[in-house]
Amino acid sequence: MSTTGTSPTTPPGQRLGTLPAPSAESDGAAAAPGRPAATRRRWAALGVLTAIAALAAVVRAWQLDALGFNSDEAVYAGQAASLAGNPRYADLFPVFRAHPMLFQALLSPFFRAGEVDVVGRAVVVVLGVATVLAVYPLGARLYGRRVGLVAALLLAVMPYHVVVTRQVLLDGPMVLFATLTLYCLVRFVQAQRLAWYLATAAMLGLTMLTKETSVVLAGGVYAFLALTPMVRRPVRATLAALPVLAAIFAVHPLSQALAGRSSTGRNYLVWQLFRRPNHPMDFYLDNVPAAMGALVLVAALGGLWWARRRRSWRETLLLCWIGVPVVFFQLWPVKGFQYLLPVAGPLVLLAARALLTLPVPTRLIRRVRSARLVPAVRLAAVAVVAASLLWPCWNAVNHAGRTTFLAGSGGVPGGREAGRWLAANTPEGSVILTVGPSMANIVRYYGSRQSYGLSVSPNPLHRNPSYTPLHNPDASLRANDLHYVVWDSFSARRSTYFSDRLLTLVRRYHGRVVHTEYVDGPDRTPVPVIIIYEVRP
Repeated sequence: MSTTGTSPTTPPGQRLGTLPAPSAESDGAAAAPGRPAATRRRWAALGVLTAIAALAAVVRAWQLDALGFNSDEAVYAGQAASLAGNPRYADLFPVFRAHPMLFQALLSPFFRAGEVDVVGRAVVVVLGVATVLAVYPLGARLYGRRVGLVAALLLAVMPYHVVVTRQVLLDGPMVLFATLTLYCLVRFVQAQRLAWYLATAAMLGLTMLTKETSVVLAGGVYAFLALTPMVRRPVRATLAALPVLAAIFAVHPLSQALAGRSSTGRNYLVWQLFRRPNHPMDFYLDNVPAAMGALVLVAALGGLWWARRRRSWRETLLLCWIGVPVVFFQLWPVKGFQYLLPVAGPLVLLAARALLTLPVPTRLIRRVRSARLVPAVRLAAVAVVAASLLWPCWNAVNHAGRTTFLAGSGGVPGGREAGRWLAANTPEGSVILTVGPSMANIVRYYGSRQSYGLSVSPNPLHRNPSYTPLHNPDASLRANDLHYVVWDSFSARRSTYFSDRLLTLVRRYHGRVVHTEYVDGPDRTPVPVIIIYEVRP
């Protein structure tokens, strides 16, 4: 049985949970415009949105192929290639590893033959631009067209979203489905129709089928309904929606079961629950705010303060969509740079709302005596915030040479080149030893050589079940089962112990440098980032 809460602020005759038409302040239009004026505004909005989409495409596609894949990109691309039957990767990358396969299945038609990388990234770019476009109708539904356009602009140049949607990662496509989930939920709140609630469940299922950790967004939906008494709590509709959600996500475990790989998912779950922390507790505070933009955060928080008397279910919804993932991933020991990407959409909506309701001092208005002052000040604020994102965005997509690397923040300098050198200059069947599994994945993808990470733990509780450990690397080198050793500075910075151990093995087994990849350091001095050794017993 459905129950409906009441609110003393609900106007008489207004349907509970229904959003009133955007006001003149939020949409910048008169309450009842004439048809020609409304048509002109729609075409103007379409033109601006097209320009924003073009900008989003340019910054995401700029120098898209400057660097090769990082480890996660190599894994997902390798899965897509194996799914397509590409003989180059079928023996090196198993189809079923840890995550669901929706995105990999989408990529697979492009990975049927040969080495493919830039095409996979181009697909992600398209999905990233689609997310920017999806933010516009969401913002228009919540606060009006102008808020939707400003939010789309901010997301188009936000370094955090730009960087992630230039890589073959699950998070960019997942955020597109998450944004559509949020849109369907807004439509349900406005119309109170079962179809929109079922659509919300279906889109959330697709979101989870892209990356299973997005199940935390279901907590955002629950928190919103629990904290918003003026919005109807659809008990019967929920009973109908849960089977829809379960049926869509069930594709993942069913596909594993039919392939005889059910143990893969169980082992991965155990590993995720018991693995050691990979970053300190302040990791997100140190890395994510700057990538999202300091002024965007200031605007979002400021808007919540100066428009606090006009707070509605809309802000509660956006804050729940932000708060639940932030709290979950902050408390979860495993942290990744791209994990908080679902909060980018709600954040730019709050920032856009704040900028278009920015209070202007009354004294200034009286002194200037211009009715256009307030819109001009607010437009200038939008320009300042957008401009503050452009430089870090440009720096993120235009700076290829670097000696440090943060997982999820881009490609690995020299990785593709080292892999291709191995493919061209080592005998087929050669086996490679690397510091860790990250470089091993890159070597497999670009070098088509079997490779093992020295740091992979023999304890099943302490390693990704997709990785095969070497129980005795010393014995493997002595038996000539390992032929080349690859040292890289990025893995060495994360684990000096295994870097030193690898170099000890290199010295013990007469390692000889056969290839080195360099990048330019801060003073333009070449810095070695990947060194390949040939070893012999």
